[in-house]
Amino acid sequence: MFIRAYLRASTSEQDASRAKQSLIDFVASHGHRIASFYLENESGAKLQRPELFRLLEDCQPGDVLLTEQVDRLSRLNAEDWESLKAIIAAKKVTIVTLDLTTSHAVFKPEKDQDAFTKGMIAAVNGMLLDMLAVVARKDYEDRRRRQAEGIANGKAQGVYKGRPADAELHAKIAELLNDHKSIRRIAELLDCSTTTVQKVKRAMSA
Repeated sequence: MFIRAYLRASTSEQDASRAKQSLIDFVASHGHRIASFYLENESGAKLQRPELFRLLEDCQPGDVLLTEQVDRLSRLNAEDWESLKAIIAAKKVTIVTLDLTTSHAVFKPEKDQDAFTKGMIAAVNGMLLDMLAVVARKDYEDRRRRQAEGIANGKAQGVYKGRPADAELHAKIAELLNDHKSIRRIAELLDCSTTTVQKVKRAMSA
C-alpha cells in the first residue's frame, strides 16, 4: 500500500502545502509514511486537475489517496463527483481524509476486522464522503453567490474596480517565457499556478 498525499489550494496566492506537516504527522501516528506528494493550485470545482490525475495515474490497486479534507478533493457538481468516484473506484484506490474518521480504518490491521465489519465501514465511509462532497459543493456555490452579490453591489455604488494583476509576478513570468522556460517549470520556479503562467503567455501573444 502506497499513501499518496494530495494538497490543493484554489489560487496561486494560497499555500497548497499548508497542510503537509499535518498529513505527515497523521500518517506517522498510524505507523506509516507518505510515498509522494501532489500539490496544485486549482479550483476544487474543476474535475480536470493535472496533479490530481497524475496522482491517480501513479496509483496501483490498494493505494491510498490522502488529503486534509473532502473539500480539498472535491467541490464538484454531482455529475463530476460521480465521474471522479468512478475513476477512483476503477483504480481500486481508497480515499482517506483527516476530517472523516471512518476512513482511517484502512490503516488498521486487517486481522482486527472481519468481512462484515470491513463491509460496514466501507458503506458508511462512502455515504459520509458523498455527504461531505455535497456540503463542500454547497459552500462553494454559496461563496460564489455572495461574491457575485458583493461585486454587483460594489459596482452599483461605484467602488468595485476589479482585482489588480500582480504586476511584479507577471513581469517575472514574461521574463522566463522569453527565456523559453516551460509553463510548468515557470510555475514551479515562481510558486504560482500554471493557469497564471498561461494567462501571461496569452497576453504576450495577443
